[in-house]
Amino acid sequence: MTTSTFYHQAVLLHECIEQLDIRPDGVYLDATFGGGGHSKAILSRLNEKGRLIVFDQDEDARRNLPEDSRVIFVRENFRYAHRFVRLYQLGKLNGVLADLGVSSWQFDTAERGFSIRFDAPLDMRMDQRNPVTAVNILNTYPEKKLQMLFEQYGEVTNAKTLAARIIASRDQVQMRTINELKQVIAPVMYGNPNKYLAQVFQALRIEVNDELQALKDFLKQITNALDKDGRLCIITFHSLEDRIVKQWMKNESFEESHDPFQRDTVKRQLQVVHKKPITPSDAEINQNPRARSAKLRVAQKK
Repeated sequence: MTTSTFYHQAVLLHECIEQLDIRPDGVYLDATFGGGGHSKAILSRLNEKGRLIVFDQDEDARRNLPEDSRVIFVRENFRYAHRFVRLYQLGKLNGVLADLGVSSWQFDTAERGFSIRFDAPLDMRMDQRNPVTAVNILNTYPEKKLQMLFEQYGEVTNAKTLAARIIASRDQVQMRTINELKQVIAPVMYGNPNKYLAQVFQALRIEVNDELQALKDFLKQITNALDKDGRLCIITFHSLEDRIVKQWMKNESFEESHDPFQRDTVKRQLQVVHKKPITPSDAEINQNPRARSAKLRVAQKK
């Protein structure tokens, strides 16, 4: 098994490449480089004039970089993508791909603190330069802010009870490791324990990495960076991300609904390519169970 495959198995790989409709001499952006599987497939379809700029805020991803002069690696959050496209004078982009969420490498590396399967420090940072960890959030956020976090980002059923439990416990019990957090919240866990913990961890991870705001920043910027007929392909793994992507591609707004009687003052730049998202085949899910919740949405610049 290669390092990049071990790091992260590219989800919906063939579907992404097909939807990007790659021009051999085009300029493409992989906003979430990870194991480099999507990037490798894009590069295989580019000629010597083609260019690929890749982003990953996790330093561990750098090990997967190919020795290829057509590739520019940027160790930054993709919310800054347009800034670096301009910096490197790449012009308009012919295609953009983002595979959101946590890589398999991050989930499977215990000390990163992303997985409920291990006991490790409650870190959850995708970028190790980020000063905020899950420990900081659990031990400093006020009760109301914790409640909102668990409600909005984890869709935790008893978010109010959970927040109250954390506040009541943190003066007596340290919450610096995964097992310590599990022990504190065990009395208030509701329903399936693994599902409950996954929701709690999702909420903390999104807050630590400011994931939803970063996604909004990225979508607003990168739409302007696309060339005419350029494709925007986004893979999401949970409903919060998918809702944001769907609304942006449809309305170029992050509002849930659009008033049909309100006259548009801004000309729309995107056209949705497929009404419904593209999902993995049964064969892919059997090979890679983590792909089961993936949804690929595609839009094209007018």
